[in-house]
Amino acid sequence: MEKNRNSFTGSIGFVLAAAGSAVGLGNIWRFPNLAAKNGGGLFLLIYIVLALTFGFALLTTEVAIGRKTQESPLTAYKKIHKGWGFIGIFAYIVPFIIYPYYCVIGGWVIKYMSTYLAFQGQAAVADGFFGGFITHNWQPILYTVLFAALCFIIVYKGVEQGIEKYSKVLMPILAILVVFIAGYSMFLKFTDESGVTRTGLQGLGIYFIPNFEGITFGCFLRICLDAMGQLFYSLSIAMGIMVAYGSYMKKDVNLGKSINQIEIFDSGIAILAGMMIIPAVYVFAGPEALSNAGPGLIFVTLPKVFASMGAFGEVFALLFFVMVLFAALTSAVSILEAIVSSMMDKLHWSRQKATLVMAGVGLLVSVIVCLGYNLFYFEASFATVVKGQILDILDYASNNLLMPIVAILTCILVGWVVKPKTIIDEVTLNGEKFGRQTLYKIMIKFVAPVLLIIILLSSFGIFG
Repeated sequence: MEKNRNSFTGSIGFVLAAAGSAVGLGNIWRFPNLAAKNGGGLFLLIYIVLALTFGFALLTTEVAIGRKTQESPLTAYKKIHKGWGFIGIFAYIVPFIIYPYYCVIGGWVIKYMSTYLAFQGQAAVADGFFGGFITHNWQPILYTVLFAALCFIIVYKGVEQGIEKYSKVLMPILAILVVFIAGYSMFLKFTDESGVTRTGLQGLGIYFIPNFEGITFGCFLRICLDAMGQLFYSLSIAMGIMVAYGSYMKKDVNLGKSINQIEIFDSGIAILAGMMIIPAVYVFAGPEALSNAGPGLIFVTLPKVFASMGAFGEVFALLFFVMVLFAALTSAVSILEAIVSSMMDKLHWSRQKATLVMAGVGLLVSVIVCLGYNLFYFEASFATVVKGQILDILDYASNNLLMPIVAILTCILVGWVVKPKTIIDEVTLNGEKFGRQTLYKIMIKFVAPVLLIIILLSSFGIFG
């Protein structure tokens, strides 16, 4: 442990940095789609319940492990129990895999933002614009380098002067933009060629009102699995990030209160993301377009939606992609920090050396991911579940396999090896009350491991 380890100046810095980590691309293009296809309000209800139970248990555990050990994910687990240090290796590999392709997608966001900034929004609407861009020889690499450079600068500056300082600026702006765009989307109105008028409030109804039509037990299980899977994105759990950020939390900060604030902020932004996108897509592209998840939603469907808005569409699009850039940047910074802090603690490197080396390696892999759409293009099938090329394979390996494994092993370690008291003692270190202590014990020992095993098995298509 470093005697002079950097730390957040207080609870606000920690909460904003942690929230910034969680409010990323997964919330913006994944959450709205899942809500739209999974019964609207029913999905939201299940998601909120799971966030306050399942998500709460995992988030509390990771932050407490970080603060208790004052170590990064690669070394923290060994300090909790010598025989379980191997969890740290998995927790390190996850962000190492995610960071390169996240930078690539961040580069795509900069490309679209710059397109609208240059008042060339009509170009983004053209069929083949997105495909032509990502398969270009050098353009995706250029924008990836720009995005990676921003991440490098913030992490290089350290915890207080880098991550916390920029989070305190970016997160309030991000929140304001999200609220504004969500509010604007509610009052959109459009009449199509057949004379059918669709409104933003109707789209909002699809999002918030539960739809129980055709809901069977298997369908309900699928919704629960989708909601649990989304929690990994919404709370940045099982990525090593919260362990790293927890290690920068001062001992006198109320850990339990900070966890509650993160839950509220993250879930609120995730819900607002749906309020931004679902009404707009419903009004201008129709209900069938809501089934489009992933990059296609942001980079193909939404530009067409913006074009249908008239004169204000380009301004709206620019604000949207600025917001998406901030969300992508705060998340990518936290992913890089998890990698850098691990090298600092394991190899005793300086922050400058660790950032230079790991950001450099990440950028090299990012270039390979970019070339996966042209020079290295191929289609592969992995575990008979995912088909695609380099970015798809990395995404599947990290999100569908490694993250559930990290979470399962963490539950076993805390629930049955070192016991929940290890975490509870850290939460109540300064005499604070742990209001959900009984719930925490039940979740970490019994419920969460079972749910996580089901999630892992579902990655292989076992549950349809």
